[in-house]
Amino acid sequence: MLTKFETKSNRVKGLSFHSKRPWILASLHSGVIQLWDYRMGTLIDRFDEHDGPVRGVHFHKSQPLFVSGGDDYKIKVWNYKTHRCLFTLLGHLDYIRTVQFHDEYPWIVSSSDDQTIRIWNWQSRNCIAVLTGHNHYVMCASFHPKEDLVVSASLDQTVRVWDIGVLRKKTVSPADDILRLSQMNTDLFGGVDAVVKYVLEGHDRGVNWASFHPTLPLIVSGADDRQVKIWRMNDTKAWEVDTLRGHMNNVSCVLFHAKQDIIVSNSEDKSIRIWDATKRTGIQTFRREHDRFWILAAHPELNLLAAGHDSGTIVFKLERERPAFCVSGDTVYYVKERFLRFYEFTSQKDNQVVPIRRPGSVTLNQGPRSLSYSPTENAVLICSDVDGGSYELYIVPKESVGRADYMQEAKKGAGGSAVFVARNRFAVLDKSTNQALVKNLKNEIVKKTDLPIPTDAIFYAGTGNLLCRAEDKVVIFDLQQRIILGEIQAPSVKYVVWSSDMESVALLSKHAIVVANKKLVHRCTLHETIRVKSGAWDENGVFIYTTLNHIKYCLPNGDSGIIRTLDVLIYITKVSGNNIYCLDRDGKNRVISIDASEYIFKLALLRKRYDHVMSMIKNSQLCGQAVIAYLQQKGFPEVALHFVKDERTRFNLALESGNIQIAVASAKEIDEKDHWYRLGIEALRQGNTSIVEYAYQRTKNFDRLSFLYLVTGNMEKLSKMLRIAEIKNDVMGQFHNAMYLGDIRERVNILENAGHLPLAYVTAATHGLTEVADRLAVELGDNVPSLPKGKARSLLLPPAPLICNGDWPLLRVMQGIFEGGLDSLGRAGHDEEEEVTGAEWGDEELDINDIGGVMQNGDLVGEAEYGDANEENEEEGGWELEDLELPPELDTPKAAGNARSTSFVVPTAGMPVSQIWIQKSSLAGEHIAAGNFDTAMRLLGRQLGIRNFAPFKPLFMDLYMGCQTYLSAFATAPVISIAVEKGWNESASPNVRRPPALVFKFSQMDDQLRAAYRATTEGKFPEALRQFLNILHTIPLIVVDSRSEVDEVKELIEIAREYVLGLKIEVKRKELKDDVVRQQELAAYFTNCKLQKIHTRLVLTSAMTICFKGGNYATAANFARMLLENSPNEIQAKKARQVLQACGDKKDANQLNYDYRNPFIVCGATFVPIYRGQKDVACPYCASRFVPAFEGQLCTVCELAEVGADASGLLCSPSQIR
Repeated sequence: MLTKFETKSNRVKGLSFHSKRPWILASLHSGVIQLWDYRMGTLIDRFDEHDGPVRGVHFHKSQPLFVSGGDDYKIKVWNYKTHRCLFTLLGHLDYIRTVQFHDEYPWIVSSSDDQTIRIWNWQSRNCIAVLTGHNHYVMCASFHPKEDLVVSASLDQTVRVWDIGVLRKKTVSPADDILRLSQMNTDLFGGVDAVVKYVLEGHDRGVNWASFHPTLPLIVSGADDRQVKIWRMNDTKAWEVDTLRGHMNNVSCVLFHAKQDIIVSNSEDKSIRIWDATKRTGIQTFRREHDRFWILAAHPELNLLAAGHDSGTIVFKLERERPAFCVSGDTVYYVKERFLRFYEFTSQKDNQVVPIRRPGSVTLNQGPRSLSYSPTENAVLICSDVDGGSYELYIVPKESVGRADYMQEAKKGAGGSAVFVARNRFAVLDKSTNQALVKNLKNEIVKKTDLPIPTDAIFYAGTGNLLCRAEDKVVIFDLQQRIILGEIQAPSVKYVVWSSDMESVALLSKHAIVVANKKLVHRCTLHETIRVKSGAWDENGVFIYTTLNHIKYCLPNGDSGIIRTLDVLIYITKVSGNNIYCLDRDGKNRVISIDASEYIFKLALLRKRYDHVMSMIKNSQLCGQAVIAYLQQKGFPEVALHFVKDERTRFNLALESGNIQIAVASAKEIDEKDHWYRLGIEALRQGNTSIVEYAYQRTKNFDRLSFLYLVTGNMEKLSKMLRIAEIKNDVMGQFHNAMYLGDIRERVNILENAGHLPLAYVTAATHGLTEVADRLAVELGDNVPSLPKGKARSLLLPPAPLICNGDWPLLRVMQGIFEGGLDSLGRAGHDEEEEVTGAEWGDEELDINDIGGVMQNGDLVGEAEYGDANEENEEEGGWELEDLELPPELDTPKAAGNARSTSFVVPTAGMPVSQIWIQKSSLAGEHIAAGNFDTAMRLLGRQLGIRNFAPFKPLFMDLYMGCQTYLSAFATAPVISIAVEKGWNESASPNVRRPPALVFKFSQMDDQLRAAYRATTEGKFPEALRQFLNILHTIPLIVVDSRSEVDEVKELIEIAREYVLGLKIEVKRKELKDDVVRQQELAAYFTNCKLQKIHTRLVLTSAMTICFKGGNYATAANFARMLLENSPNEIQAKKARQVLQACGDKKDANQLNYDYRNPFIVCGATFVPIYRGQKDVACPYCASRFVPAFEGQLCTVCELAEVGADASGLLCSPSQIR
């Protein structure tokens, strides 16, 4: 028995295979029906509407239906696609034992303990016949596969065969008037649609099972007398043929095997027995330790069986179906039925070579397992499991090929496996001594060699070499030199496939393929979820392999993909071009055509054969997301560009490959600010100024536009920019543009209009505009500024541009293979060459750092982390960063670097959705959505120690109202409340309820956080505090999906807590006008909060200022040093350096309760430091710390939880509960 799949469950009473899909239904004693995928080993679905055990279940041959019958007297017909019961057939008055669909007609046959068999029409949903005659429980009933017969077995010790021919005729032509009359008679006097044809008596006890042979006029039955009986029938009578004895307890089920001449039976004696149907003898017995068997099922098309027992199901095969074969050059030798055959690939001729004796043994699985061939001697070794492992050697004379009468006595021997290792030598594995016995063609031992590892199989590995397999590794062993040539770790290898040049090898395991070279140096490993069955190398060095349902490829670098799906399992023998030669399970040679273009294309890319790639793109229909993603991943965006239709993807690929024209076309289609911005950056990198200008114009980025016109020398457009700035009343823009233009008069006018008369006077006087200077001097009167004496004046004029009004000159770069060939829209330069050309430019002509500086002035670089808030411009009154009265400026050094269904079924009233939501949920948000505020509050109290629910009231109401919608049907009818479910779509199953769609989402927290950051930056502390508290109050009601998001939620709580604490300290500090020392302490404690860098710098600047003014110079100097370590901007850095110089070695004027050398946390209520080692208590929700005196009081930070309360912790995701 080859077990393919096993399940663990309650007692299995019914089984049914799906005819096409790898599915099996198991009906359980517990009342559940399970649908399993036996190929993947997964439970697909479960159906549990029956009340009590379900004893019978059966798939329909072609419709997406199955039928079940149970101890609740109900027969249910289900649609497995819609996951629901379509209807229930009522009529039986006792337990239903079996149910079965007819292959052709819309009929179901059922047997019951009410001593009847019923036939139902599942389309009209009526009972069309009742078969009465048994006088005890009817244990089973089934249709004949071809004829109009039903067989039934009963505990009245009989098997009955019923003729239902009249019923069929009625179904085929029901309109006949005479039949209508007979139908009336039937209704009055009982029908004759089904009559007993034979009653088979012979069993001494109740009969549990009876089934027809699929093709022959035979019946097999099993009974409580522990016997299996075979019956034959003809047109007039039926009789007992033989009895099979051997079971030690009641026989539960028995059937004929469809593919082999055997009978399979199982019993409550915990065994499955296999019987030879012709010899009528036992072949094999499989036993379980503790489980009685109850049911058997055979697959309608495949060689699979299933058995149900006390604790689950087994899906198994009786014999291997893989034909033994060996490929040699242009031929494949293989074993089919009783003959060794060979097949030529080129001519597609198939000949039988020699007959092979069938093993005399009476057990299963004795057929040939493997085959080895020596072409020079025309010798064949066939290995099998006969007698614990043996081989047969055939030497085939050339002239005998194709003659069916040729016989030869094979040379035999014992051995686990045997392979040819030279022209006339073969090696046999002797497992008992762990030796390889090398023999000649006369079957004489030439030499014995000890193997280097405990070997359980040997394979061919080139002349004189053996591939030895152990449990988890494989070695190549040289029989002459007795040394190991190579070794590799590989999980129990089943098959070994060498490439034609013997340079590469693929080691096939059950679920993995290991590819290595001839020395077993690892190249790649592929893992498959379903079984790997065979493989072969093609002429390009690509390994083509099959699984149970796919043909796939593996490239030399380990990339793999699907070539096509398979209807039936095949074993690949050879791959030649677009043809795959293979054997199926019946030993037939087949040729399958495939489209190899995908893997040939990837191989050409891998080997850098770009000419092949070019021709394939032009000539073939390669497309799809997979190819595009592959090209992008491998660094060929310019190739991927030619497969893409989606504009956003085209834009990204065009930027990546530098194809500006395509990027412009896509940006026009998308027309979003972000895309224009990115286009401008790429165009500027390429020096394509016209497109840079266009992109800046589309985004109205006037500062950058002015600077672009400056560096390209476009004075005419700079003048226009000056006018635009005037219209917009942008004084700084006007001044910049006037400066770029070198227009002195305009600059003087701007300064004069802005009220900067002294500056206007100095500018006019310096540039020799005497008339204007005199007029301004009169206006200024005594306040005329004096110009420095003895200094040479120089005019501040814009530098001459390198290139006027054109694109940057680009070095001529040879086009890459893809640009010229794919279409006329070539790139400006190829990536690899651009790195080289960069060296040619040099930095003499273009100072990159200057552009960076100007861009900073142009407001591109700022604190991009949180909105567009520019530190210097938006530090409003809240931060109190006024100037200090410092000693005269010393020459302070500047810091280098810048800071950067078809039928309608009336639904039954079900449980309200809101009740379903709270049944198994421990998430407070879902309870609130359902309107259960009490349980939500209890959950929040238990999980987070929350006692104050006042802040939650508006949030609870929003959440509840957001998860309900209301429909008014009629004016007189009440309003219908409908729950809003998460992720609903039309294809969703109506029986599966989804969780509520909550109005508070974690993604919204990001926007709230940014707004709170912005308010903090702008110094609006009460507003920022309100927003951070709102985040803390909303988080307990949020539900997220994944564990990673749970971590993000916890991180957000920490961020909000730190800001709330800090902002409360700052608000408190501002209330204390008189207490200077306490003000300094609170400013110092604010610096201890973990804030964003921009805010840390502002806090440090504030604390430094307050302490300096309060005379605490040592503390101020410490804050200045901390500020300089935090990448300050130029103004902050300058201020910090000045403070450091001014403080020098001065001491603090006042003693503060603050020691920056000793780590501490700040108490959330008293705002005093709790140093390391001191006792504290924590808030169970926000984790703020407090001095022990505050235990049992409300947390003053989050304003929700009780300090020091016991709580289980935040629960905000279903993933935390699983």
